[in-house]
Amino acid sequence: MANQLAAIQHIVVLMLENRSFDHMLGFLYTDQQNKSPSGQAFDGLTGNESNPASKKGESVKVYKIQSSDSNAYFQPGADPGEGYSATNSQLFGTATAPSPANATNQGFVTDYDYTLGWESKEPSWGVLKGTVASDIMGMYTPETLPVLSGLARGYAVCDQWFSSVPTETLPNRAFVCAGTSQGHMDDKTKTFTSPSIFGALSQHNQSWVIYGYTQQPLTRLNFPDTTNASDDHFGLFTDFQSAAKNGTLPAYSFLEPSWDAAGNSQHPNYDVALGEQFIHDVYYALRSNEAQWNQTLLIITYDEHGGCYDHVPPPLGAVPPDNTAGEYGFDFTRFGLRVPTVLVSPLIAPGTVFRVPAGTTPLDHTSILKTVETRWGVPALTARDAAAPDVGDALTLKTPRTDDPLSGVVVPTSKGTNPSADKPSHLQEVHAELVSRLPVPDAKGGMHHQMPALRTNAEYAHYIESRTQAWLAHRAGSQS
Repeated sequence: MANQLAAIQHIVVLMLENRSFDHMLGFLYTDQQNKSPSGQAFDGLTGNESNPASKKGESVKVYKIQSSDSNAYFQPGADPGEGYSATNSQLFGTATAPSPANATNQGFVTDYDYTLGWESKEPSWGVLKGTVASDIMGMYTPETLPVLSGLARGYAVCDQWFSSVPTETLPNRAFVCAGTSQGHMDDKTKTFTSPSIFGALSQHNQSWVIYGYTQQPLTRLNFPDTTNASDDHFGLFTDFQSAAKNGTLPAYSFLEPSWDAAGNSQHPNYDVALGEQFIHDVYYALRSNEAQWNQTLLIITYDEHGGCYDHVPPPLGAVPPDNTAGEYGFDFTRFGLRVPTVLVSPLIAPGTVFRVPAGTTPLDHTSILKTVETRWGVPALTARDAAAPDVGDALTLKTPRTDDPLSGVVVPTSKGTNPSADKPSHLQEVHAELVSRLPVPDAKGGMHHQMPALRTNAEYAHYIESRTQAWLAHRAGSQS
């Protein structure tokens, strides 16, 4: 079965937020003894996995989140710890990684208990009433996530895809865009000076667009070559839908969810059902133009595990991207935890479990870069993506499929109430800070600006939109 990557003309990436592989897809093939219909092994849950409870001598097993639970789509009920120290605690039982860094993945319940201890005292964190530490062992099922699971079964699931670094959002998003976080290991650094895949594509005359959901994309402000790029490289989800329908998608599309707490990013503890709807809408937008769909690869993934349980220890032996010294003494030689990753294309056989051979460099976020680079002859950005495998071998069909694995699937809706819906999200706060730095003339003709005090989700959204539009108008005037 020959690799059909050369037949792909459009690569689309949808990166959602902060969920682990087991949490979203661990029970995908449990009903088939963790084997796909074609007999491929699947590294999922047996139902016997557990973690020690906070009380000595007790343990908590993984369990299935039931869709009948009114709070099913707001699990695990709060925002688990996701930074470098918290991830170490989850993997090793201590905030400092041992040497060698051989993980046991036995610290999720105790770390969540610690996190709930301080978050529950702060109303701004929006902890769901009744949330307890054992909730971190709740796992979604194909019944509760029929869209993501339906695509994972209907096309390809990557059961050994790891986040690039064992920490939070912005460093991992930097890796998927640039192959490095330039040594940064937390969300305090919000912009990077490295070249990105977007600038590299421009240099090789390949088209690209970054799509925000209902606001201009945050990613635009993370790298010099995106911030300085022309406005036609950016759009909203409605623009993506139109381009998909009209057959005018660029070579590379990068999709963002809505970052607000009432949005569809699936960040804990926001509404997971809204993310199911978003995945559904992306998929059907791509199917709306058959000729283009037949030449498209959609990669659905998540930036990092977000403190959610996974039973697989992250592998060692990662290639450091560059010579930059890492924060917290991290040397970039180990990966982060597994995250859900699904490959969707009519050139992929149904029921595929895609992984690379044992003993080789595993799939991580820079495999997206490697796939783009391989397809269009773009040089690697860093040593990390140079060493990464691509996903071309998942594309084995010469004749595009015409079936629809989601036919008849009903998108779930949540029944409960999002306790964080009116509160600003962390990434809204990041986005607002970045737009506050944009050069926009003030009333006196200078560029002095201080971000106003913002409190609610709506206030942040309005500020981000108005400030961005003022910057775009100023850019347009300066260039005319």
